[in-house]
Amino acid sequence: MNKILLSFLLVLLSINTLFAQRDTDHWIAPYYASTTGYTNAVYLSTDSVTPFAVKIYNNNTLIQTVTISKGNPQTYTVAVGLITATTTSEALQVITKGLYLKGDKPFYCTLRSAQGAHGEIITSKGKAGIGQLFYVANPPNTTTAGTGTDKNFTAGVLATEDNTHVTVSWNTSGLVFLGGTPSGGNSQTFTLNKGQSYIMAGNNGTAANLTGFIGAKIVSDKPITLTNGSSNGNFGAGGSSGSDLIMDQSVPVERLGNTFAMVKTKSTAPAENMEGGIVIATEDNTEIYVNGGTTPLATINAGQWYRINETNYVLQGGGHYNMFISTSKNVYIYQLVGVGTANNTGGYNYIPPLNCFLPRKIDEIGKINEMPSVTGITLKLNILTEKNAVVTYTVNGGAPITPTTAQGPYSLTGNANWVTYAIDGITGNVTVNSNKAVTAGVNGGYSSAGYGGYFAGFSSIPLITKQIGDCIPGIILEVDDSYDTYQWYLNGNPITGANSNSYTPTTAGNYTVKITVGSCIPVTTPVYKVYTCLQQSTKALTVCEGFQSVVPAFTNSTQTYVPSTVTIITPPANGSAIIDPAGVIIYTPTFGFVGTDTIVYKFCGNDPDFTDCEQVTLTFTVSASPVVTDATLRTCFLNTNPATGSFNLTTAPVTVTPGIVKQYYPSPTDAQNGTNAILNPLNYIAPNGVVYIKVSNANGCFRIAKVTLIVLPPVYSSILEDKIICMEDKTTLDAGSGFTSYKWSTGATTQSINNVAVGTYWVDLKTGDCVARQTVKVYASEQPVISNIDITNNTVTVNVVGGTAPYQYSIDNIHWQESNAFTNVPRGNNTFYVKDAYDCNPLDVEVTVPNLINVITPNGDGVNDILDYSALAHKPNFVFNVYDRYGTKMHQGNKANGYKWDGAVGGKKVPTGNYWFDISWNEPNSKQTPIKYSGWILVKNRN
Repeated sequence: MNKILLSFLLVLLSINTLFAQRDTDHWIAPYYASTTGYTNAVYLSTDSVTPFAVKIYNNNTLIQTVTISKGNPQTYTVAVGLITATTTSEALQVITKGLYLKGDKPFYCTLRSAQGAHGEIITSKGKAGIGQLFYVANPPNTTTAGTGTDKNFTAGVLATEDNTHVTVSWNTSGLVFLGGTPSGGNSQTFTLNKGQSYIMAGNNGTAANLTGFIGAKIVSDKPITLTNGSSNGNFGAGGSSGSDLIMDQSVPVERLGNTFAMVKTKSTAPAENMEGGIVIATEDNTEIYVNGGTTPLATINAGQWYRINETNYVLQGGGHYNMFISTSKNVYIYQLVGVGTANNTGGYNYIPPLNCFLPRKIDEIGKINEMPSVTGITLKLNILTEKNAVVTYTVNGGAPITPTTAQGPYSLTGNANWVTYAIDGITGNVTVNSNKAVTAGVNGGYSSAGYGGYFAGFSSIPLITKQIGDCIPGIILEVDDSYDTYQWYLNGNPITGANSNSYTPTTAGNYTVKITVGSCIPVTTPVYKVYTCLQQSTKALTVCEGFQSVVPAFTNSTQTYVPSTVTIITPPANGSAIIDPAGVIIYTPTFGFVGTDTIVYKFCGNDPDFTDCEQVTLTFTVSASPVVTDATLRTCFLNTNPATGSFNLTTAPVTVTPGIVKQYYPSPTDAQNGTNAILNPLNYIAPNGVVYIKVSNANGCFRIAKVTLIVLPPVYSSILEDKIICMEDKTTLDAGSGFTSYKWSTGATTQSINNVAVGTYWVDLKTGDCVARQTVKVYASEQPVISNIDITNNTVTVNVVGGTAPYQYSIDNIHWQESNAFTNVPRGNNTFYVKDAYDCNPLDVEVTVPNLINVITPNGDGVNDILDYSALAHKPNFVFNVYDRYGTKMHQGNKANGYKWDGAVGGKKVPTGNYWFDISWNEPNSKQTPIKYSGWILVKNRN
């Protein structure tokens, strides 16, 4: 918050509009009236053709609203007690006098005070008139004319913000103040809130009071406004012939300059020295020059003053006198004015410095020749503008009037760039126009009253002001709209598109604007610091179990909160809240409390220059969590994957609490964090395991229940097994007892089925609600295969593979034997039968047992001359070979030799002896049974 207040302070220090008095805000501090009887009225005028309201406040209370527009200025008579102090009890005290005026659009404001013989104009400088450092002025009551208890010095301060600390200090000893003695010797410190005021005054019955308070220094930590002068005073050179109200509003030192021009007013008594001015230095070694002189009239230090005499005016012709004043450092200059031949017609007004950035128009000065409750006013309008400017003025909205040559322009000795005009007898509502920089003032009088005031030009350089608001969001910055070009900057960087006289900041930082006007050198305003407003936010949290940690976090700012800045503004009513070292707020509700509770806390960020702060109103909803119990779900296995089942998680009986929401998660961590939710709780496929159900109520409080998942496995028959039977046989399949129901693939619903042939069958076995489908196969037994048959002489050996041993063999399909060898088998075709252990229909094979010859006598007698197996030539793959005793093949039977052997090899008879032969073939049956016969033969050859 300190940063925000500092922002406003810096804002007010930097406020400026070129038209100075033409502003949306005006403050007028009170003054002490040793001479009473004044009627005080504010005069309000504007250039706006659209009517708007001006609100007038005293001590932050609205006392009047008036509506003004161009050509329709208004006045409001201010009660004496709201603007002047008249008793000593109101001096050196915090009081509530003073005015604040606020308009929807810029307007001019003057406080005009008058009675039959005295009068003055206090010209409000608008926001240009508030600041933090001032030096006090009052007329130089240096002679006996200024003495007396009906004359005084007065300096009234009005605060624009709460908790404003002000210190006033002076160098002159012996000052006597109305209302008491300052507590600090030559200083006085006091504190004001917005709308409060403080007057330091002393009457001129004490010699030190005549000029001793001129140059007093006023310092504040927040913007104030200052009204200073004498009520009444007399600065004439001769003896006193009375007094007059001499008063004006000051400006802070940053509005000052060092070149000035003054036009002599209406005094006709040179001996009284009623014209001229006083200079007040703000820095040491300030040199004062007039009319381009090279030798200073004086050199003074900060807080000292010097009076420039009337004799320094230069006659420029036509009875027109003016004076150019320059100083080596910035100063205050108040022009002393008078009317006629007496010295009791004095007045003074602050003179704005000449600068290139003065306005081109003053629109409009309302009721220029009026003072409250008096008549007979004579008035002169003084215009200062740049050389060769085209100047016109209008009265009451009439046609532009060009000044006559008698009215100007008149040169300004010492400064060839500026000229002056003087227009006597002007009345009504006046607008001054120039195509170059211009400023204007009036001085006039009636009876024994004299007064003066300026209406534009109270700063030497353009400055940024706020249009509305104090911080982001809501603040709008502006400079005067009379410049030619604008470029806004943030932290030294140009803001794209920000080229008008106003800008709405969105980011905190240092703002400046570079402007150009006419032939002036472009200038950049001083830095205007903009801060973000204290963010006011509302948040809500639900407290479910025990306590709630609250970590401060900005709603919009990117800054990080600083733990030491976390404070609890409003504690909870139904619990406790503490702040741990990390800046985390720990809220614990009162035991048993259920309902809403509220705390307000504040924290700030870590940017050292533009600290963001936020104040949060946090509402806790303290709620009981749902009651849950763990549960178990069972489901049948899935046929496609018996290790898994399909679970409807929504049926898990975990709570009976109404109005709850269930969410399903695979792990407790996921349930706690709300991650990886199960998206298909109605059909959740899973094996045996667990899932977790997060049960939440309407306040978001939850508990987590564990649900155990059990997949009921399939139950199969332990006695139902595959069977092997003969292809031609039937069998019975029995699933056994103990099942709720049976359903066979045959349609049967019995425990067993009969007359089952070879094939594949299934049965649905129901146990409880689950059905397991069990498949069973009835296989045809494997038939044995006669792999080959060996024939040795009349012994036949049947070799079998496959099937299931033991085998049985038969040659007549009636008588069976376990041996595979048959003896004494007759020659010719014989049928052999084989069956295996399943005793199925036997397989058979027809075998030819050849006629075996053991001796040949190849002597040509026609008896046993050859070994002849041509009778077997029709057998498939028939082979006939003869070998010697060493196994060397000697002869191969074939078609060429007719499957015969005559006992010769290569036409030569073999020696008498024993030889071996073999014959083989395949029987022409479906199995192509291989047959092999081997034997010996005796060959008897006669040599």
